[in-house]
Amino acid sequence: MRCGPNERLPLTAKIAQELAWLAALHIGANALLHIRVANFHMHLRFIISFVSAAVIVLAGFAQDTSQLTVDHLVSKNIEAKGGADALHALQSLRLSGKMLVQQGQVQRAYLQTKKRPADVRTEETLQGMTQVVAYDGREGWKISPFQGRKDPERLSADDLKPLAERAEIDGPLVDWKAKGSTVEYLGTEEVDGTLAHKLKVVRKNGDVSFVYLDPDHFLEIRILTQRMRHGAYEEVETDLGDYEKTAGVFVPTSIESGRKGDPDKNKVIIDKVEANVPVDDAIFHFPVASK
Repeated sequence: MRCGPNERLPLTAKIAQELAWLAALHIGANALLHIRVANFHMHLRFIISFVSAAVIVLAGFAQDTSQLTVDHLVSKNIEAKGGADALHALQSLRLSGKMLVQQGQVQRAYLQTKKRPADVRTEETLQGMTQVVAYDGREGWKISPFQGRKDPERLSADDLKPLAERAEIDGPLVDWKAKGSTVEYLGTEEVDGTLAHKLKVVRKNGDVSFVYLDPDHFLEIRILTQRMRHGAYEEVETDLGDYEKTAGVFVPTSIESGRKGDPDKNKVIIDKVEANVPVDDAIFHFPVASK
């Protein structure tokens, strides 16, 4: 059955109205979607900005806290040793005692002399022979009679590194900025049953020393030094103890040193500590052959 034009108009209008409503609904939905997407992006940007700012603030806070800890521990270490004035007043130091080698089976007489700014001379005597290792802040030399060499020999640049550190009267933490070092606090670590404060010291020459401070007295109980020497990596561990006060400064009188993990370390026991004794600079210089 066919319909006339007058009968189709209401249906067409109704369809057109529904189509218009659907189009409006689609446009509205798209607009709402765009608004929601825009709001999401805005919130996302806000969250990212907030998190970034928080990370920067927390990183700065952690850095400030670490630096405050370094300054605090160094200050406590200086105070424990006797204070900055007493340390700086100490111009020379002479340590006398004995060295035990080969797991204590051999004993040598021991004498070490230090003088500011960077001089050190160590002597070990056994059966009338004296081994000498000396450094005057510029060059080092040694006499090794135990190896059959009785004439002085100049030391290489690599051999001067441990001597320069040995010459320090104050230790690695005192005046570390003036020495060109950097110091970082690494938290605590157990040292022979003691939960010690651990600080990382990077020296100007590239050597790295990990300094362990007693948690109660803030004195060094261990120093672990890492360095490249003669093309090989080495770790030297030094344990310090039995501090005694001389001229207002606490000095370790028990020193055990050797490669990390080596059971046969050299142990030095100091019987006598002398402060600010007169010292002739000539004992540190390379010997001039007598004419």
